[in-house]
Amino acid sequence: MASNKRDEPDRKERVLHTRVPAVLEEELKRLAGSLRVPISNVVRTILEDAVSAADAVGRVAEDELRGVARRLEQQRTRLSRVAGKRAAPLAGVIGFQPLVLAVAAECAVCGRVLPAGESAFLGVRDGAAPKSIVGPECLPRKTGEGR
Repeated sequence: MASNKRDEPDRKERVLHTRVPAVLEEELKRLAGSLRVPISNVVRTILEDAVSAADAVGRVAEDELRGVARRLEQQRTRLSRVAGKRAAPLAGVIGFQPLVLAVAAECAVCGRVLPAGESAFLGVRDGAAPKSIVGPECLPRKTGEGR
C-alpha cells in the first residue's frame, strides 16, 4: 500500500539560525566538547528540556489557578449565603418586644450567641412569620442616635 505524504507528520529536521553572545557560545562549545557530542545536539537537548519544563510549569500553574478559582467560588457562595441570611434579617419586623432569654439564642443580625438570662428583643412581625431574636447592640436606633 502506498503511503500518502500528506498523512505523515513532517519528520524533516529544520535548521534554526540564532545569535548568541560569545560567552554563551564558548560555554556551549565547552559543554559539547566535554560530552563529545556536536554543539547542535547540546542546543537541541537544552531547547527540548526547556520547552518540556515550561509546559510542565504551565500545567502545574494552570491546575493551581483552577484550584484557587474553585476555592474562591466556594468562599463567594458561602459568603453570599451568609449575606443573604443577614441582608434583611429584620425584614417585615414591625416592632420589638423586650425579653429575658430563658435559653441561649443567636442574634438574627450579628449572629452572636446570646446566653440564657441576657436581655434581648423579640422582633414582632405581622402574621405568622418566623420570630427574630435581636441583641441590644443590634436593635435599630432612631436616625441620628449613636450606638
